[in-house]
Formats: sequence, structure tokens, C-alpha cells
Amino acid sequence: MREHDLPAPQRRGRGKSRFDDDEPQFLKRGRAAEPALAEPDDEPDPEDRWSSWDEAVHGPEPHPDWLVTELAARDTELGVLKTGKEADVHLVRRAVPDTGRSCLLAVKRYRDAQHRLFHRDAGYLEGRRVRRSRENRAMAGRTAFGRQMIAGQWAAAEFAALSRLWEIGAATGRIAVPYPVQLIGTELMLEFVGDPDEGTAAPRLAQLRPEGAELRSLWEQLVDALVVLARAGYAHGDLSPYNLLVHRGRLVMIDLPQVVDVVANPQGPEFLARDVRVVGAWFAARGLPPDGADPGELTGLLLREAGIR
Repeated sequence: MREHDLPAPQRRGRGKSRFDDDEPQFLKRGRAAEPALAEPDDEPDPEDRWSSWDEAVHGPEPHPDWLVTELAARDTELGVLKTGKEADVHLVRRAVPDTGRSCLLAVKRYRDAQHRLFHRDAGYLEGRRVRRSRENRAMAGRTAFGRQMIAGQWAAAEFAALSRLWEIGAATGRIAVPYPVQLIGTELMLEFVGDPDEGTAAPRLAQLRPEGAELRSLWEQLVDALVVLARAGYAHGDLSPYNLLVHRGRLVMIDLPQVVDVVANPQGPEFLARDVRVVGAWFAARGLPPDGADPGELTGLLLREAGIR
């Protein structure tokens, strides 16, 4: 069992298309995929919030060169990148005053227990236990305390998963995820994937219409990433074209709080097979030849890589 096998975010289900599970509001209105940046006059005073770097759990070392770690830095809220039932993602600039040192961060803030729904997480929790029986009973019974525990663990789960996958990606180049900057409670700070000068987020795969060689390249990158996950014993658990970004031709996997241990979780192989079916159907609908995106063959390969078959 691994500590970051945790439940999946809720998805809205009001008659939407198959791939519309996690579509942000600005896409639903047909607007460009960019955050709602605050006007300079509306930005909070930078002195309102010092960098929380010294209070947090940090991501893998060595830290990237672009990351601002100075304690004199200040965090300024710039706007909202995405809203959802389980968490909101904000855009924050961390900068050292009177210097050129700054970076953009995507800050994921999980909602508290009173504003979250967990009726769909039972399958993800299978195969996982916490040390104390009281906590186990509370989580199983969905008491207020148990719901708060689950909420807090989601952020920790995503941070742990991203940390491990970042290290694997740095060593092999076969999977790309945002660098996990820091974790404090239910707030997870991540590398902003997109144009840092304009604050425009990288598009989701679902927004694109790749063809030919580009489509094939993205599919091959996805297969590589899934093999990396399987060899580590995991499935994404909620994979779709809406939690895959494309940045400068590179496929980047996001939204990983619900990573499933395919060995410890009795439903692990089913989660893995579902991931493959969903993304395989999207690529097939875009014109990838059937022999290149056979869900059954890919699922079998991944289960073998995970040591299940």
C-alpha cells in the first residue's frame, strides 16, 4: 500500500459529453484558455502575504532554477485558473521585491469538509488504511471528522504522487508532471505550466485537434507515461483529455490526488482499464489508427508492467 492512493475528485454529471467531466468555466463559455488575471489596481498589497516557503513541506531536490525560495519573497494573488467541486486553482506570483526574481505558481486549494462531496470515493479508498482505528472508522462512516481527514489527505496524496513522478520523469524523460513546489495543509503549490510572461495556461488535450504526426507523438507520450505509472504500481484513476496538458509539444499529466495502487486496491485493474478506455476513445475519435490505440492490448501491457499478469 502506498500513502498516495487516495480518492478521486467529484465530477459534474449533468448530461455532458463523455470528455466534459472537469471542464473549467471559461471553456464552457467558449473563451480562451487563460486565467482571469486581476488588474494591477485590484491586486492585493504584496505585503499582505509573505512567502510561505519556510512553513511548508518542499518538493524534490534539487529545486528547479526558476523556483523562488528566498524567504524575503512575497506571494501575490493574480486570479483563478480553475474552479471545481473539490478544489480551486489560483494563479500566484512569488517575487522578491526590488529584484528580478519571480515565478508563477498554480496554487491548488482543496475545499473544506463542509463544501466537498465524497459519495464516489469508496472504490479509491479500498486497499488503504490509516494507522489508528478511530480514523479508519471515521473515514468509513463519513463523519465530519472523517470527511476532514479525507480532504486533508487528498492534497498530501497529490503532493506525494507528483514528487515521485517528477523524480522518475527527471531521470527517464518518459513522463512529465508539474513540479510540486510545496505543501501546507490542504494547499498545494505547483509549477505553473504555460506562458509565464502572459500568465496563459497550457491548453488541455481536450481543447486541441491534433492530426497526423502530432497526434501520433502525443499518443506515444501518453503510452510512455502510462507505462511509467504501471511499473511504479499505479493507475491515474481518473484519466481523461481534461487532465492532460500540452505544453510546447509535451504532454503533461495533472490532477493526481486519486492515484490508485493497482496491486493493493482490489479494483485497481478496473481503474487502469477505464483510464485506457477513456483516453483511447478520444485518440481514436481524432483519427489514430485502431491498431495504434487498442484499449485491450494496452491494458494488458500495463497490467504486465505492474506485475499483475
